[in-house]
Amino acid sequence: MEKQYEEYAYVLDFLQHGKPGFRPTGRAGYRAGALIQCVGEEFFTLLEALVREELILKPQDRVYVGKDSREEVTYIIGRIGYEELTASAKAELPSTVAKIVQNREAWFVNFFNTTRAITPRMHALELIPGIGKKYMWQVINEREKKPFLNYEDIKKRTERPDPVKLITKRVMEELGGESKYRLFTRFH
Repeated sequence: MEKQYEEYAYVLDFLQHGKPGFRPTGRAGYRAGALIQCVGEEFFTLLEALVREELILKPQDRVYVGKDSREEVTYIIGRIGYEELTASAKAELPSTVAKIVQNREAWFVNFFNTTRAITPRMHALELIPGIGKKYMWQVINEREKKPFLNYEDIKKRTERPDPVKLITKRVMEELGGESKYRLFTRFH
């Protein structure tokens, strides 16, 4: 399988002077200086990256982190775990994840329309907080009548609270290591 990378990420925290005690020795291309902690737009990968000198980034800024020439980021240090995030980054993460979920509405609505069982006894929908067996069947029955069009359609036809909040909560559980199944994130 081809290795997949994030193309874009959202800034969670901007560390103007790097991390205390951070000594990027032994690797070409490293320099002490400003770095960001960010979350990827597609796989919710948590990353640290060095930022161009003289550049100031703020939380929820969208930056290119792909393989081609980057404007804001000079070097991707690598993936990090949730526990390695700064307190500021952890505080920013839920609203940033919600923003990504909102922006990727078509993808997540398609998930609701097409997702299947993970095991004979458990459906992927049941892994989303707030969706148990009863609501899972409501979603399945409604999507069989007609595919969902958007978040509002899901909310109206299944009588579920805001799908963005439910998906965001699920992504946060996965990033925090609270689930053995991953629906939306990739293991760091």
